[in-house]
Amino acid sequence: MNGKILVIDDDPELLELVALILEKEGFEVFQATSAGYGLRQAFTNHPNLILLDGMMPDMDGWEVCKRLRELSDVPIIFISARNGVEDVVKGLELGGDDYLVKPFSSEELVARVKVHIRRTPKPDQVKELTFDSIQMKVNFDKREVTIQGKAIDLSPKEFDLLSALVKNSERVMTREELVAEAWGPEAYDSVDHLKLYILYLRRKLESNPHHPQLILTTRGVGYRFNWTGVLGSAGVPLRVEHAAPLLVPG
Repeated sequence: MNGKILVIDDDPELLELVALILEKEGFEVFQATSAGYGLRQAFTNHPNLILLDGMMPDMDGWEVCKRLRELSDVPIIFISARNGVEDVVKGLELGGDDYLVKPFSSEELVARVKVHIRRTPKPDQVKELTFDSIQMKVNFDKREVTIQGKAIDLSPKEFDLLSALVKNSERVMTREELVAEAWGPEAYDSVDHLKLYILYLRRKLESNPHHPQLILTTRGVGYRFNWTGVLGSAGVPLRVEHAAPLLVPG
């Protein structure tokens, strides 16, 4: 598979055509006929590139682009019937990476997509993160967590949640993103279980689970791993020795 592409457009026929063209090129394609569903798809499926219609009834592409840019730097190509210079400039200024005017040829579509996929930096495959002061290590290959050499017993779901949090410690992860990491992208009904598993993690990692300083809640959004000046389970300041790079979705 060459990568994952999300296409957001309210025209079902265009969606099917674009999906057919890109799937022939080896891409996995996700479709969304509304802006709201497209945003949910982006957060759960972590596409490598997004094709975004500029005009949709529930929310225009400009607003969708702004919301995507709040959480991700995934390449965005606008696909729109509007061909005015002001529309192209607006799309690029809001964070779009390219602008493709409808109707477009299959050859041009594939060429634009491949160019941006090639330019997207590939994430370093981090095998282990080490946090000094309390000597906390998270080994992703062995699925082990240790603090001062002592193994912390985590269930598979707890480890998956912690892995997602520490790899993305520079930002807040939405509840939907965390559920997708631990339960899979289609497990929307598991959002209700997330709070319970976060509590389990806090009991095993925090000095005081009722007043967490390591796994923080951002009300109405999700959770963030706070490695700057916090107290770990050993009760000493925790600072990161080397942080994981932000993993590009997908």
